[in-house]
Amino acid sequence: MIIYLRVLKESFNFAINALKNNKLRTFLSLLGVTIGIFSIIAVLAAVDSLKKEIEGSISSLDNSTIIVMRFNFGPTDIPRWKRRQFPDVSYDEYQYIKRNMPDMEAVSYALNVPSASIKYEENSVSNVEIGAVSYEYYDIEALQIAKGRFFNEAESASGKPVIILGDEIAENLFGSQDPLGKKVRLYGRKFSVIGVLEKEGSGLFGDSKDTAVFFPVNMARKIYGDNNKSTFPQIIIKPEKGIDNEGFIAILKQKIRMSRGLKPGEIDNFFVNQLQGFTDIIDGITGTMNGIGWIISIFSLLVGGFGIANIMFVSVKERTNLIGIQKSLGAKNKFILFQFLFEAVILSVIGGLIGLVLVFVVSVLASQFTGDFEFVLSLWNMFIGTAISAIIGLIAGILPAFSASRLDPVEAIRTGM
Repeated sequence: MIIYLRVLKESFNFAINALKNNKLRTFLSLLGVTIGIFSIIAVLAAVDSLKKEIEGSISSLDNSTIIVMRFNFGPTDIPRWKRRQFPDVSYDEYQYIKRNMPDMEAVSYALNVPSASIKYEENSVSNVEIGAVSYEYYDIEALQIAKGRFFNEAESASGKPVIILGDEIAENLFGSQDPLGKKVRLYGRKFSVIGVLEKEGSGLFGDSKDTAVFFPVNMARKIYGDNNKSTFPQIIIKPEKGIDNEGFIAILKQKIRMSRGLKPGEIDNFFVNQLQGFTDIIDGITGTMNGIGWIISIFSLLVGGFGIANIMFVSVKERTNLIGIQKSLGAKNKFILFQFLFEAVILSVIGGLIGLVLVFVVSVLASQFTGDFEFVLSLWNMFIGTAISAIIGLIAGILPAFSASRLDPVEAIRTGM
């Protein structure tokens, strides 16, 4: 064991000397490994960061959450012209599902309405995201209230003009004032502020609840009506934990078909979308991005591998005399083999570490310039980069190391002289 530690130390010293004595040659040789590792780890870090941000944006909703509406999340075989004829889900259907659907933890009716401006005295905020929902939405999305409360069942059913503000909206309208009990103006109507959400931070697509407000969906129905083409409703369902989701969806479809009077053989004129399907699509996209990144990076690694092999062949030639002396003093073939393999791996790992440092610097700078979007360089990705660079060095160093170990000591000394 001690002899191999000595070999490792000696090889490390040779590698460092190669870096010092042949700076340009070594730089060009390691450049391919550095670029390859940088490309792979940068892609992995970017994809991991993107995935984390997307999952964070929908983390408040459980993957089992179901959204019923006339639009679909993913691809469908139903032609577009036919989908356009689908009716919107209605408030009556929401109540029907609430009464008749088993194994539900909560069900909410939501109306997707255009963004609007909100005012308080002289202060106003434009392009505010509007959440027109029934009171159960609070339990489905697990909203966090910093001040006050969410509206209750009676306020939801009557469409009372009460409102919950996102943190940024409350800050822009009221500053240091307490917003609870104050009146804000939205859609030309006055709403009483009864709650403020906890600060969330901006999402990947700018969909943070910090810039949103929530009020009873029946208030939105009074403003827009039930047949306004600028809005579309949805029924959001959270099944109980541990149930069979496929069976639950089958029963749900049956209930909706029954309420709409659809005959056997007629297609569903609605879509039952599950968030799990959306996360599966995200996984597919990120997997494809990872694959493309690997393919691009492999070419750089091939160039880097050839560069390492080249510098090792040159190193063998330069040290032929030393190899002959070592063998004449009793050094075995495997000693010479491991000596050059260690050197190739060390050189390659140095290139890989440079690539990792570059990724770290880029990730820090990118996080600074992109605000709340954080690029994540995980320990696992760093381990992958180091391991790949070591493997590249091992593969690239096999032939030079083998040729060095097979040298005849007499010929090696004579050639070196």
